[in-house]
This record gives sequence, C-alpha cells and structure tokens, in this order.
Amino acid sequence: MATATKSQKQAYQRMVKHHLPARPLFKNALRAFVIGGAICVVGQLVQTFFVRWGHFSVQDAANPTVAVMIFLSAVFTALGVYDRFAQWAGAGSAVPVTGFANTMASAAMEHRSEGWVTGVGGNMFKLSGAVVVFGVVSAFFVALIRFVIVHL
Repeated sequence: MATATKSQKQAYQRMVKHHLPARPLFKNALRAFVIGGAICVVGQLVQTFFVRWGHFSVQDAANPTVAVMIFLSAVFTALGVYDRFAQWAGAGSAVPVTGFANTMASAAMEHRSEGWVTGVGGNMFKLSGAVVVFGVVSAFFVALIRFVIVHL
C-alpha cells in the first residue's frame, strides 16, 4: 500500500474543508451557556430545598446537593435521556458534576458485561480519569500559588 504524498494530503484537507458545513458557533455557544446555566439553576433549587425544608445551613447543604445532582445524572444516563440531551445541549451539559457523573455511568454501563471488577471497575475511570488527574494536579498548583501569596 502506497502512502500519500504531502501534496496529496494537503489537497485532501482542502477538499474536506470545502465540503464541511459551517458550524453555527454563536448558536452553539449560546445554547451551551443557557443549558449550563439551567443545570446550575436546578442545582441551586436542590440546595434551596435542603436549606429551606431540610433545615441545613447553606454550607451543610452543599454535599447532599452534589449527591442529588450526581444521582439525577446517573439515573438520566441509565434511562438514555442524558445522552440525547447532551447531544442537543452540547458543551452546556458538561457542567462538572453532571457531566462527570454521566461519563462514569456511561462507561460503567458499557462495560458491565465484562464483570464487576475488570469491566465496570476497570473501565469506569477511562474517560473520567483524566478529569480526576488534571483536577488534582490543578488543585495542587492553585493551592501552591495561594500558599506562596499568603505566606510572602
């Protein structure tokens, strides 16, 4: 099998670029902003519920609020609703807690036939593992910068 030359690759790239439909960037950005905000509003409503009717302080309501949002995301993923919603909503559905829960639940569901340990446990963090790693690393550097600023 012959490999393509550099000029053939460039010609192909020009042809692909010519035939690709224009992406509606403003529309996609607006939709992501509105949907991401709507998910945050739902989270705020859940927190308000815990504060008002559960008699939690605002700070104490944070953990159960996150747990409810993770639970809702996992349930909607299991029902197949979240994936269709995410395809329509775009980046707005990747609000950290719900998007993270969606990737974990999707990977777990996809590999459940391989068993609990090697299937679910071994593959659940493949997509979301990078989020955990970069989250921990960035948190370390932010804490380091804060430490330097406060102690100098």
